[in-house]
Amino acid sequence: MSEQRSRADASRWQGFGTKAIHAGYEPDPLTGAVNPPIYASSTFAQDGVGGLRGGFEYARTGNPTRQALEGNLAGIEGGAFGRAFASGMAATDALLRATLRPGDHLVIPNDAYGGTFRLIDKVFTQWGITYSVAPVSDVDAVRAAITPATKLVWVETPTNPLLNVGDIEVLAGVAHDGGARLVVDNTFASPYLQQPLALGADVVLHSTTKYLGGHSDVVGGALVTDDESLDADLAFLQNGAGAVPGPFDAYLTMRGIKTLAVRMDRHSDNAEAIVDFLAGHPKIEKVLYPGVESHPGHAVAARQMRRFGGMISVLVAGGPAAAQEFCARTEVFTLAESLGGIESLIEHPAAMTHASTAGSLLEVPANLVRLSVGIEDVADLIGDLESALG
Repeated sequence: MSEQRSRADASRWQGFGTKAIHAGYEPDPLTGAVNPPIYASSTFAQDGVGGLRGGFEYARTGNPTRQALEGNLAGIEGGAFGRAFASGMAATDALLRATLRPGDHLVIPNDAYGGTFRLIDKVFTQWGITYSVAPVSDVDAVRAAITPATKLVWVETPTNPLLNVGDIEVLAGVAHDGGARLVVDNTFASPYLQQPLALGADVVLHSTTKYLGGHSDVVGGALVTDDESLDADLAFLQNGAGAVPGPFDAYLTMRGIKTLAVRMDRHSDNAEAIVDFLAGHPKIEKVLYPGVESHPGHAVAARQMRRFGGMISVLVAGGPAAAQEFCARTEVFTLAESLGGIESLIEHPAAMTHASTAGSLLEVPANLVRLSVGIEDVADLIGDLESALG
């Protein structure tokens, strides 16, 4: 193995920050470019029929910039195979299609992301897929939800938006005992804070739009696994269905990953200070954050996470009208969907990201507000929340 090739091999490094910066790409041998070039080409010249240069033929099938990102994703999640998609939902769709057939069953969280629930409930059920819901924090409930037809146990931890915590190692054992795979949506935690594959998960999913990209300027998704057969199925769908990121999207995502470690520490620092402020405020009924010792999942989160992240949810006193007014009154916190960027965002899940769960078993509280805490100066963030609540 050459020195350049070894630089792209994440297994030789212990530190996460080193992997985030170097895994998946070696300096360009022709120019020495430190960052991966944006290969804006839809097709690639061949040296004779079938004579592919570097294995590339058509950009939907493979692109050098995307290949660098996929190697980086595998490196930071500690997996053997990484696949990049055009969005988190495209990754979700590919995984469901790769692993489920008519008559199969899956278990999903009782507070899953609204987009995941909508895709399963409105699309996959039309093709003979059934599902059950169970709290990720209740191992017995998850075990009871598994049937002989169950092929996937789908876990978010922390969950979106109620920030419940599931014990990945225990749930992996439960899923495997039932003949199912464990999927962990690691979007809220990011690979820096949590490593599901090392805890027994079979597949890790990300909306790379969020913390991995980190700058609210690119949409993407990812799947990482150690299962070579599953990766082959995902690669077939990635090419066959074509929901792939363009080279500029791949470049932006990889650029964001390089600073993931330092950003996540700042997100966590700011979130912890804001939790301390909100926990004593008379207009806040309850703060939902795994870093609080009274949180029912705190002990599990402390064991399987490096820190507790930048996502906070609160129940606002005064009901849904007060919650929506709180969202409308902030200035530093921008009223917007999505999360995980450097700027702070606030939203009302029942009317925004989780509106699709209304009337279902996954319906979220109407007075719930979700905060994606950015990396601004924390004094300004707390001042903004204090003014909005005041």
